[in-house]
Amino acid sequence: MNNYLITLFLIISIHLHAQQVADTTYNPPIHAPAYAPREGPIVFIDEGHNNFHTKNGRYRAFSDLLSRDGYQVLPYSKKFTKLNLRKGKILVISNALHTSNVGNWYLPTSSAFNKAEIEALKLWVGEGGSLFLIADHMPMAGAAQDLAAAFGFGFTNGFVLDTARRGPAIFKLEDGTLAKSAITEGRNSKESVKQVASFTGQAIKLPSDATPILTFSKGYVNLLPDTAWVFDQTTRIQSAEGWSQGAYKKYGKGRVVVSGEAAMFTAQLAGPNKTKMGMSNQIAPENYQLLLNIVHWLDGKLE
Repeated sequence: MNNYLITLFLIISIHLHAQQVADTTYNPPIHAPAYAPREGPIVFIDEGHNNFHTKNGRYRAFSDLLSRDGYQVLPYSKKFTKLNLRKGKILVISNALHTSNVGNWYLPTSSAFNKAEIEALKLWVGEGGSLFLIADHMPMAGAAQDLAAAFGFGFTNGFVLDTARRGPAIFKLEDGTLAKSAITEGRNSKESVKQVASFTGQAIKLPSDATPILTFSKGYVNLLPDTAWVFDQTTRIQSAEGWSQGAYKKYGKGRVVVSGEAAMFTAQLAGPNKTKMGMSNQIAPENYQLLLNIVHWLDGKLE
C-alpha cells in the first residue's frame, strides 16, 4: 500500500492544487467532417444533474470538437423524459452527481438519476436514441451505477491505478489493451486510433453483449475508499486486470457507449503554468479521434 499511497499523493497534489480551465485554443484537425456546419443531428450534453462537466465549462473542447464535425451541440438541463429527449439523437452524460454528494465526496453515494428518469432513458435508447454515459472515479461512478446497471454495465465506485508506473493509463492497439473494433478503426485509415490515454477513473464490468474499447492489463488495481482521495491500510483493493474503462453495445434500436474516465475527452489548462491536460496533452494526441469515432458510432455512421 505504501507504493500506492506515494502515487496517489502525487496525483492528489495535481488535482487539489492545479485549478483547471478549458483550453479554448485546442483545435485538432478533422480530416473529413461528418456534416456541414450545424447540419448534423442534435447532441445533448446533460447539465441538469450537478454535472462536473458541462458544454461551456470543462467540456468546452468536447463540445467545440463535435460542433466542428457538424453536430448541433446543445446543453440539456431538463429531467430525462421521452418527450424532452425526442429532438436529440445523442445524449452525453458526464460526471453527474446527486445533490447530497455535491462537495461531499464520501459514502454513501446516491444515484444522480431517479427511477423514472432511468426508465425513460431505457425507453428512449430502446427506440433508437444513443447514450454516451461517462462516469469518473468515486463518487461520480457511484452516482451513475443504477443507470449503468439498467443497460447491463457494472460501474465500480473507486479509483483504478497502475501499480507499475505513475501517471496516465496508456491503452495500445499493439498489446490489445485498446481493442480493434469499428470504433478504433473509424471510417478510413486516417481515422484509425492506435493509442489513447486516460487519467485515473473507474473500472467497469461488462455484460456479455458489450464490446470493449479499453481493457486494463495486469498490474492495475481498483481501490475502493470510503472518501474520495483518502487511502489508508483499511482501503479495499482488488485486481482490475481484464476489466474495462470503455465499451459499447446496441440496446434495442439504440446504442450505448460507456466510459469510466472523463478527462480523456477534455482539453484543459491546469495551474499557473497552464499545463495541458486531457486531449491536448502530448501523451494523448489520438484521444480526440477516439471521441469522434465514438460519436460517429453512436450516430450510426460506423458499424
